[in-house]
Order: sequence, then C-alpha cells, then structure tokens
Amino acid sequence: MQPYEVSLEKSMKALYDSLSEKDRRRYAGIEALKLGQGGRNYIAQVLGCSRRTVTQGAKEISGLSGREVDHRIREPGAGRKPYPLQGAEIDQKFLAVLHDHTAGDPMNEQVRWTNLTMGEIGQALHDDYGITVSKQVVRQLLRQHHYRRRQAQKKITMREVPLRNAQFEKIQRLRADYAATGDPILSMDSKKKEHLGNFYRAGKLYTLEELRTYDHDFTSFDEGVIIPHSLYDVGLNVGYIQLGTSHDTSELAIESLRRWWHQHGSRLYPHSRRLLLLCEGGGSNDARHFLFKQDLQ
Repeated sequence: MQPYEVSLEKSMKALYDSLSEKDRRRYAGIEALKLGQGGRNYIAQVLGCSRRTVTQGAKEISGLSGREVDHRIREPGAGRKPYPLQGAEIDQKFLAVLHDHTAGDPMNEQVRWTNLTMGEIGQALHDDYGITVSKQVVRQLLRQHHYRRRQAQKKITMREVPLRNAQFEKIQRLRADYAATGDPILSMDSKKKEHLGNFYRAGKLYTLEELRTYDHDFTSFDEGVIIPHSLYDVGLNVGYIQLGTSHDTSELAIESLRRWWHQHGSRLYPHSRRLLLLCEGGGSNDARHFLFKQDLQ
C-alpha cells in the first residue's frame, strides 16, 4: 500500500518531526483514519513511529470534543510564577528598594520619579531580598506604582537681557510690515562644516559593490571642506544653499546673499527696494561684527 508519492511522504515526515509529542500522535492518527484499512501500518512506516502510537492517536482524534482541543503543549504550573501571582510581597520589597530613591510631583501625588535604572532595581531586589525578576517585570512595577521617566527642561536663564521681549515684539512688527507690502523676508544661517573625503556618512545606497570608508574621520585625510550657507524665503517657503570651500566668514554670508538676489530675488521681487534679513546673531552673520554690517551695506 502506497497511496502517496515519495516526495509527499518526505513532507509528511518533516511536518511530523516538527510537532510536539502529543501533536505527533494525533497527526499520525488522523492520517491513518483518512486511509482506512491498512493505513495504520503504512503511516507508521512513513513517519517512523510504532503502530501503537498511530492507534492511540486515532483513538484520541476520534473521541475529541471541542473543549479538549487547545494549544497548550506543557501541563500548567511549570516554570517561574508570573509577577501577578507573587502578590503583595514583591510590591512591598519593590517599594522598600525605591524608598530612598524617590521624588514626586508636589501637585500630583500619582506622579513619582526615581534615579535608579531598571537594571539597578532588579539587582537590588536580588541582592537584598533574593527576588529575581526581569526588566519587563520591573517596568510593570514602575508603571503600577506611577513612576514616570523625566525629561530635561530648559528653564534656567543663563543671563538676563534688558528689553528682550521688546526685541522680539519689534521683529514681529517688522515681519508683519514686510509681509503686508510683499517685500522679501529672508532667514540666514550657516550650517556645520563638512570635511570631504572617504568618510562615513549616514544613509544607504543601491550598489553592487561594498561601500568601504575610513574607520575614523581624521581631518588630515580630507580633500577639502564644504560650508553650507543657507537662506530661507519666509514668504515663499523656499530655501537656498550656497557652498563655501574655505571659512565661515562675513564675506561668505554677504556673497551668498548677493548671489541669491541676482539669481532669484531680483526676479521674484522686481519692485522691492528693501529686504528684511533675520540672522541668528552669531558666526559669520553676527550683528556685533563690523565687517558683516559694512559688507551688507
């Protein structure tokens, strides 16, 4: 008796070997029931098991009810007890570990912070109380007891500048005035200097060959530098970039502005006789530098 081809028998054997012991037995039984008389001997030979195993599997399959069909392989009760079953004991020990490492929000008692990491909390539970838990359990404990992560806040004023708010109010009025008359409003800034050469850069590329770069970005191996100087047209929401090859100087900033006007500005704003330039106040376009203001005129 050989109802199946050899290739199909090999596939059946591969599936049989991948199953658990209970599922192997039942799979062999259902295959035997499909073939009828003589099927048990044939299936036992194909799957490499005993005829008794096939018979037992056939009996189980024939008498199964809906409640008996489940996905559990091991009997319940094996392994480490999950965190919820450990009850108040671990909660109490957890709070004891964090007792001297806890701060809170005075306006909300449900918000707490700690300076211990999840690894340090787990290690303290193990060292002090002999309780071994994973980082996932520590994360659940932190969430259950309302511990939250903190983020740095920029709230410390480094220096007081007189009339700081009045300066921003004036800039806002100027922007509104220039926007109403259709005159150009440009934001100017220089970006980080980039060294040219076989250096690592973020990003990916479709290629047939392996991309190999230097393991360190030593500037002594560069082939030059690129200084991106950007101009952003606030009204048109368009950016422009000029590339310098030496230093971030006032001359580069003014040359970038001059080229923008001759290549784009004079065409986009043919009737404008004024320009509002918003600068970051540092670097090549520092308002305190005499050369920048002189070249700008």
